[in-house]
Amino acid sequence: MDLQAFNKRILPVQGRLFRLAQMFLRNREEAEDAIQDVFLRLWTNRQQLESYQSVEALAVQMTKNLCLDRLKSHYKQKTSHETDMVALQAADVSPYRQVENSDSAGLMHRLIGELPEQQKLVLHLRDVEEYTLEEIEEVTGLSNANIRTILSRARQKLRENYLKAENYGTGY
Repeated sequence: MDLQAFNKRILPVQGRLFRLAQMFLRNREEAEDAIQDVFLRLWTNRQQLESYQSVEALAVQMTKNLCLDRLKSHYKQKTSHETDMVALQAADVSPYRQVENSDSAGLMHRLIGELPEQQKLVLHLRDVEEYTLEEIEEVTGLSNANIRTILSRARQKLRENYLKAENYGTGY
């Protein structure tokens, strides 16, 4: 695979890979480093990429594995919610509503972070990256029925924990 083919097949998925890395690592700089590592590994192994059915699925899997390795190596850092705050401040809402929205977003980030890794990954691919079930099946190797079950359980758990925290103020 030459540079032009590599750029045509790999670079279009850079945004998706970055968002996936940022979801796991919760740090922009760490996510950027992870994506650079993935691209370097893909470039190093560019001759073997032709043998894969989906290079995008390979890149997603590599990103996920690299991020999990980094988390296991204690590189995890706190997420800053700067992007959430900028988006909320840009909207024409009251300061009270901005704080309330920020608190809800922070709570949701924490609740998603508490999900098992598999649920977190499938939920992110489906609801954030808007992958089809077939694409998720290709990336994860899970069956369609299994993906649906994982999504259902993840959403149910998020709903229950969110309502519990909001209604009872459990201090999440």
